[in-house]
Amino acid sequence: MTLEELKEKAHALPLKPGVYIMQDDKNKVIYVGKAKALKNRVSQYFANLASHTEKTRAMVSQVHHFDVIVADSEFEALVLENALIKRHQPRYNILLKDGKGYPYIRLSVKEAYPRFSLAGKVAEDGARYFGPYGSRGSTQNIVDALRAALRLPSCSRKFPRDIGKERPCLNYHMGQCDGYCRKEMDQGRYREAIDQAIRLLEGKFQEVGDELKAEMELAAEELRFEKAAELRDRYRAIELLGKRQKVVAGSLADTDVVGFHLGQATKSCFVVLHFMEGELAAKDWELMDTPLEEDPSEILSALIGQYYGGRGSLPKQILLPCELEDEVALTRMLSEQAGRRVHLVTPQRGAKMDLIRLANTNAREEVERWTTREERQSKLMELLGRMLDLETPPRRLESYDISNQGADDIVASMVVYVDGRPLKRDYRHFKLKDMDGPDDYASMEQVLTRRFRRYLEGDEKFAGKPDLLLIDGGETHARVAVTVLETLGLSIPVFGMVKDDRHRTRALVTAEGREIGIQGNQAIFSLIGQIQEETHRFAIEFHRQQQNQRVKGSVLDKIPGVGEKRRSDLLRHFKSVKNIKAATQAQLAEVVPRNTAQAVYAYFHQEGETPT
Repeated sequence: MTLEELKEKAHALPLKPGVYIMQDDKNKVIYVGKAKALKNRVSQYFANLASHTEKTRAMVSQVHHFDVIVADSEFEALVLENALIKRHQPRYNILLKDGKGYPYIRLSVKEAYPRFSLAGKVAEDGARYFGPYGSRGSTQNIVDALRAALRLPSCSRKFPRDIGKERPCLNYHMGQCDGYCRKEMDQGRYREAIDQAIRLLEGKFQEVGDELKAEMELAAEELRFEKAAELRDRYRAIELLGKRQKVVAGSLADTDVVGFHLGQATKSCFVVLHFMEGELAAKDWELMDTPLEEDPSEILSALIGQYYGGRGSLPKQILLPCELEDEVALTRMLSEQAGRRVHLVTPQRGAKMDLIRLANTNAREEVERWTTREERQSKLMELLGRMLDLETPPRRLESYDISNQGADDIVASMVVYVDGRPLKRDYRHFKLKDMDGPDDYASMEQVLTRRFRRYLEGDEKFAGKPDLLLIDGGETHARVAVTVLETLGLSIPVFGMVKDDRHRTRALVTAEGREIGIQGNQAIFSLIGQIQEETHRFAIEFHRQQQNQRVKGSVLDKIPGVGEKRRSDLLRHFKSVKNIKAATQAQLAEVVPRNTAQAVYAYFHQEGETPT
């Protein structure tokens, strides 16, 4: 179907709640969404494409046809949307990686030395399976906690094959493993530890804890204090493990706290902190490798529906970082699933708001931990390139600004950024030549002509060719730059930097007048704003430097009665020495005392000339 046909079909939809299913030309489902009014929501996709995010534009460009399912209520639409997303895993929906199923803990009991691993489903292979649990990340934490609490091996050595072949690894020397690779360790002790692990996974924490407590007390009575301390630490680890396992299994959590970091240039992260009896017992998180441009409310609604949908039991309350548009329907869905009321709460202040900040901080730190600086810069340049419709991400950016006060000391700055960072060794200043007065357009034309002629002539100081030009100014400034480049036979993308009333760059504009708003993306807004401020600073500094040099050696210093203050007053008022020389004595007297005005006028005029 053509865009017009899709638009016409959307306009014919009813104003009723339901689900829409976008498909490509191969009938593959690429997006599933819900709507309070199908006609209004679906029509938005095929109207005013320029206002969409880059991801939405890409999705719409691949839509060949769509289907809808009308529902009786927004609640039914939400339930149906979640079911269809899980079934089709559409490319353009925001998906949790673990949404396809919940993991199990597998124990290979038939082996001489059983080992733990994670499995996606139960198989008839003679092993024991425990679960299902929450996400793979939190379930792996359970396995790691078991190994640590019972000091089981986590290395890659195979037992009994590797027993006695090598010295114990670092885990043994750090007290994190009992060293079953040593010849003196018998298999019976390993089996005892595995038996304890099985009982812990079966929920028999009290039974195992009592055994350890009795052993600890006996060791203390026998003055084996080192052994008693070791058993005490193991007892505490098992207590914590008990709480963590219950939370990850989704059975006894009091409160879940949802956090989110919207990485507009890099990864994003969804975090859930699980609290039991006021104590943080576990943390679950999911990284999304691509930047997200959607409304955070829509993103969180989709993630929460996927995360909690299908779980056996749910917490009493879930704290959210922002209000959700479909909160009523989502609350009903989760409450029906849990068989009791599940409260969705969006705190504004107090202790609960502190927990939201903690969850958001955890989300941001996970993104920072898993994203290198180079990756952040690379993603930022990719995002900028897509936003500006460039064929490739720009690596070298050059920005230009003009600074002037009157006809004298008109200067320009050229600032260079490479991979999103300033390259100060390539910064350049220009002092404008043969200018009759301030003219930003003529000044910009001269600067760019000089810069790119020197590039074409092979001047090493101007050897770098930019991938993108940013001009401090609007559409006309950008047009001047394009004209210069075309005259010199060069093709480089050019955008003007349009400022708001607070002198911040609010948009980029082409020579044809098409504006690209940047305030909706904080990462791009911050980068362009930084470049604009740096270009302006570099120009102003050079302008002041030129002024100081000119004033310091000014001819005015030779005139009796003209000190630093009166020299500054004259230059501030008349802008240049040339204008001072052309002024009448009466005009000079408006700025400095009459006797000083007479001395200045006399200095610049021949003896005997009649003052006016």
